[in-house]
Amino acid sequence: MTASTSESPKQPQAPADFVWLASRSPRRQELLQQIGVRFRLLLSDGDEDDEALEIALPGESPTRYVERVARAKAAAARARLARRGGPEAPVLASDTTVAIGGRIYGKPADADDARRMLLELSGRTHRVLTAVVVATAHRERVAIQVSRVRFARLRTHEIDAYVAGGEPFGKAGAYAIQGAAARFVQRIEGSHSGIMGLPLYETARLLRGAGTR
Repeated sequence: MTASTSESPKQPQAPADFVWLASRSPRRQELLQQIGVRFRLLLSDGDEDDEALEIALPGESPTRYVERVARAKAAAARARLARRGGPEAPVLASDTTVAIGGRIYGKPADADDARRMLLELSGRTHRVLTAVVVATAHRERVAIQVSRVRFARLRTHEIDAYVAGGEPFGKAGAYAIQGAAARFVQRIEGSHSGIMGLPLYETARLLRGAGTR
């Protein structure tokens, strides 16, 4: 008599109850908390060069730029997770830039650079592009959100005071819409959270697709 064996069907993996956030941005952390997403920070090691990932390539369009940088941040974070041996969960990375036409306005290098950017944005409409990547062990999901922001015409002393306050530094386009720069904004078309750095509608959709509760 031959004994037969059978294998129990594999149980589906339970959805992750948190995401790894590959960002130091307090704004992105606050936005995730706003929609009830649990997260743990997955920040770079001391020997990683975060700024190098954000250098625009010659001739690169703003759309290609934000997508490439967000994907690079996600890939670096996945590698970081593998090195550290943390629990498996989706990795969330994002990048935001400001653009007029094909010109990219990243983070200002110094006060003079911040003044230059704000002068060029003054009295004009610009785009704010944010790419979001949710990367699991087997798949990478990407969304790009584009909003339009119209600035009032800024006076020199307004720009000088804003730069002196320190808010432009570390911000794409040298301003933060959730801060004092809100008084410069005449009109927006798009996603306020996207302009802040993490479009919540697109982010929630990507996380659902990745099986995150």
